[in-house]
Amino acid sequence: MAEAAQRVLMNEFKQLSKEKWTNIELVNDNVFEWSVALIVLNEESMYYGGYFKARMTFPRNYPHSPPDFKFIRPLYHPNIYPDGRLCISILHPPGDDEMSGETAAERWSPVQRVETVLISILSLLDDAEVSSPANVDAGVMLRNKRSEYMDMVKKDLELSKQDIPEGFVMPTHETAWKKKDDEGDFDMSWEDSDVESFGGSESDLDDDDEEVDSDFDGADDDVEDEDEDDK
Repeated sequence: MAEAAQRVLMNEFKQLSKEKWTNIELVNDNVFEWSVALIVLNEESMYYGGYFKARMTFPRNYPHSPPDFKFIRPLYHPNIYPDGRLCISILHPPGDDEMSGETAAERWSPVQRVETVLISILSLLDDAEVSSPANVDAGVMLRNKRSEYMDMVKKDLELSKQDIPEGFVMPTHETAWKKKDDEGDFDMSWEDSDVESFGGSESDLDDDDEEVDSDFDGADDDVEDEDEDDK
């Protein structure tokens, strides 16, 4: 199972490495441990321009179980614990949870991927869930003293910029969505794609091809029959 998880993670790593809203690296060349930076490119976000580093650790049975996610610099946020851990449904184990009231659709499932987790976290930053906060003080401040809360956000935002690697060019809203073909590195090849990660196998594809061929053969026979009738 660990080998299957390794293949899935390597495929995901390759794909996410092309994205400009995140900067990822393997920790000690270990595919089960990633160094992740979330780069906020939404101009309307209060966190715009931030470079928020985190560590992701994956179980050996991924994607059947969720990864762990922890910010290196804890953010002052209702849904982030003081140690940097997150309180977010998508990282909770699969299945309904009667205690929290979370449904299986809200929690982790094997169809989820690293990309969906990271996008959910970026969304959570600006759309905090204050009804069940991990940081009660932050939740109260967000509700009652928004200007003071914004000051805390600005402080975290400036601190995050200290983690930008030397020589790394931070993308902006304008540069991030520049088309790949404009950069001269657009590649239409499928060499790096993992058939298994898309829920199929090479043998499945071969079977499908045979079915398609047989359908066309049948269609040709029908046409010949119609021609005979016309005569």
